[in-house]
Amino acid sequence: MRAKITYFVTAAVLVVYFALVGARGVWLIQDGRPVTVVLGLAVLVLPLIGVWFLVRTTRFARDAGRLARELEAEGGLPEDELVRTPSGRIDRSSADAVFARRKAETEAAPEDWRTWFRLAVAYHDARDTPRARKAMQRAISLRGRAPQT
Repeated sequence: MRAKITYFVTAAVLVVYFALVGARGVWLIQDGRPVTVVLGLAVLVLPLIGVWFLVRTTRFARDAGRLARELEAEGGLPEDELVRTPSGRIDRSSADAVFARRKAETEAAPEDWRTWFRLAVAYHDARDTPRARKAMQRAISLRGRAPQT
């Protein structure tokens, strides 16, 4: 719950920032001089990119959460079987062993969104965020194509 609150507060701050930057861009365009018009148009691009990124990130988080809830209802969420150091960090060799199993499961059933979801969790545990995100996107894509149960 704390992560959701942090996310929504950050998103709200970003929306306010985008509005302020957008207002400055409009103000520069309204000045009317060629240099300020060009600068104002360039400034307006930044909030557009930011809004696009925020929407994509929010959609990704919502879809991943939906998959997690569905998998939990099925009893298919991966169990936390990782060895941790006394400080609570995940032991690298433990994460690698779990990752190898998850990768083999995914290779055995490449069209099952559940295996891709569990692989994404294993990538995340192994601190490979870019691949975790790609695996989760694949799970979301496969789940979107699968018939609803």
